[in-house]
Amino acid sequence: MKPGVVVVLAFLVLVLRVSLSSASDDHRQKWWKWPSSSQAGKSICSSVVLPLYGNVYPQGYYYAQINVGYPPRPYFVDPDTGSDLTWLQCDAPCVHCTQAPHPYYRPNNDLVPCKDPLCASLHSGDHRCDDPDQCDYEVEYADGGSSLGVLVNDVSLLNLTNGVQIAPRLAIGCGYDQIPGPSYQPLDGVLGLGKGKTSIVSQLHSQGLIKNIVGHCFSSRGGGFLFFGDDVYDSSRVISTPMSRDYRKHYSPGYGEVIYGGKATGLKNLLVIFDSGSSYTYLSSQAYEGLLYLVRKELSGKPIREAVDDETLPFCWKGRRPFKSIKDVRKYFKPLALSFSSGWRSKTQFEIPLEGYLLISSRGSVCLGVLNGTEVGLQNFNIIGDISMQDKMVIYDNDKQTIGWLPANCDRLPSYDTISI
Repeated sequence: MKPGVVVVLAFLVLVLRVSLSSASDDHRQKWWKWPSSSQAGKSICSSVVLPLYGNVYPQGYYYAQINVGYPPRPYFVDPDTGSDLTWLQCDAPCVHCTQAPHPYYRPNNDLVPCKDPLCASLHSGDHRCDDPDQCDYEVEYADGGSSLGVLVNDVSLLNLTNGVQIAPRLAIGCGYDQIPGPSYQPLDGVLGLGKGKTSIVSQLHSQGLIKNIVGHCFSSRGGGFLFFGDDVYDSSRVISTPMSRDYRKHYSPGYGEVIYGGKATGLKNLLVIFDSGSSYTYLSSQAYEGLLYLVRKELSGKPIREAVDDETLPFCWKGRRPFKSIKDVRKYFKPLALSFSSGWRSKTQFEIPLEGYLLISSRGSVCLGVLNGTEVGLQNFNIIGDISMQDKMVIYDNDKQTIGWLPANCDRLPSYDTISI
């Protein structure tokens, strides 16, 4: 892999150890009445929408803002469907913390005890507690980065799409010892959106606030939005495929096949995972080499050659003059797709247009935004990253156990009344 490659890869592979001002008369503030125990689990008909910032290139990552504590303070976090735990760099005091856009999170004294089910969900098997009054955690990511800390309860301020503002108490990680990996980005922490009990979505669902659904919409022009709940999309337009019953840890449709230019490639039996914590798409070594062969074959005899002097990504190509946009290279490349089994003799295709696997570098080259996952330690996993999910609403429905998608204008946030306090 060439130096200078910008990679964000937050796919979680291992959990290591245990151890208010008043509103105006014409816009009255709506207050949320907390659900009684009899209402718990009955989701109200509303969603949470968070704007996204950043891009795949040149910034290299998308991020959201969450507001935590009382009074609420802003933090920029990496929205990661590949991991469960939400954590913030924390002054507890901090042993090792990296550069961040905001002052480190100052925790309160509301520790999650070791016996709490949320603590148990972070650890495999029987976990022991050095201190029964607190839940220690340590998570490690695929790029070698890690966070060590303690679980705390704190208030998060959220706006629902029905105009109600809520401040649920959620368990988050106070990360006081971080080791940055090669894909480190200067953010305040990670927003865990996975399937586990500690994920923000699972916690909001368990409190009866939303349906157990999370989704995102990354714009190829930068920005987009993230949502929890189901009232921001038309379910009749969603193309969906079942989540794998054999691989339940992450959002996986199971095994897929690469389609290139509308034709089967024979690159199949690929265990696929949708991971918003990864900027680029990764294929295991054999599939990656196979795709590279097909792309090079397609480019043979055309006025485009490899740009060995462009180190933006491992493989870039240049033409007779610098390319300005993907429109300039449409005649050279073909669209991609991944085909999944959706039932008896039924197939579903996740289509990836040229914008979903190519980018134009600052030097005017066109670069392949699909990387070799085996080289970065992903073994046989194949990751659909942000680049391939752009300009689509991707929906992870944990109630129906499906992954769905539909074309969308990700520049436009779902409309709802914004309430300010």
